Amino acid sequence: MAMRKTAAVAALTLLAAWGGAGSATAVAPATARKAAEACGVLAPGASAAAEKAVAAACEQIGVWYTWGGGHGPRPGPTYGQVDPSDPDSAHDPERLGFDCSGLVRYAYARAVGGDPLSGNAYHQFHSPQVNQRFTAAQGTGPLLPGDLLAWGSGGSIHHIAIYLGAGKMVEARESGTRIMVSDVRLGGDYAGAVRIAPATAPGTFSTWGTDVWTHKEPSTTSPRVHRFPGPTTVRVECQKHAEPVTAEGYTNDAWSYLPEYGAWITNIYLKGPAWLDGVRTCP
Repeated sequence: MAMRKTAAVAALTLLAAWGGAGSATAVAPATARKAAEACGVLAPGASAAAEKAVAAACEQIGVWYTWGGGHGPRPGPTYGQVDPSDPDSAHDPERLGFDCSGLVRYAYARAVGGDPLSGNAYHQFHSPQVNQRFTAAQGTGPLLPGDLLAWGSGGSIHHIAIYLGAGKMVEARESGTRIMVSDVRLGGDYAGAVRIAPATAPGTFSTWGTDVWTHKEPSTTSPRVHRFPGPTTVRVECQKHAEPVTAEGYTNDAWSYLPEYGAWITNIYLKGPAWLDGVRTCP
């Protein structure tokens, strides 16, 4: 597919002229142009939505990686934060850009509208929008442009990128770098890939609020499992009456089970009625 690169090349030329806050080395115009031209759909077979997501991500080539970037109220670049574990992130609060999941969020929002992949890399890898999974052992053979590659171990996902085809990917890699095209890294803790099919499927809901925790059991006294930093699309398998919870001015004893997270969430933090329509009762 022929891709529009004019905007990306123009943006990169501007970045080359101005290294940006905290920049150590400016990007040469020729290097910027070459990087933009290398980013695109490099294999056939992807859905129209996936190709649009690739195009949207490629338009950001040369934009700063910034830790926490791209996780504002709406998809798009934001200033980042300092990662206490990474000295290279010292300038991230001065840099407008994306982290890895912020770029993925933006790309698919541009492709299909709405905000189908909010949350961090773990949430995106386990999103209800996933309709096919590929193991690390399968390599890149079955992958199509727009698929999401992920890295992590022990159930944790710490990095995510968008496949282009031909063994290439576009990623926001780490502090101190800009969004780039890279060779796919199949070694180390590569965890596999997922294919996205954005849709509003039955049983799909959105959380609301910030810093909302799920629990191992339908009780606030059970161990915490995962935290939703902001509104996130989730799939509810079933719901049941359990421990009453009072929060945000509401009281409700309904809890929903989220199979992708193996956890429960009080229905108070799910958009919809207190007892969700069309969701079966858990046994």
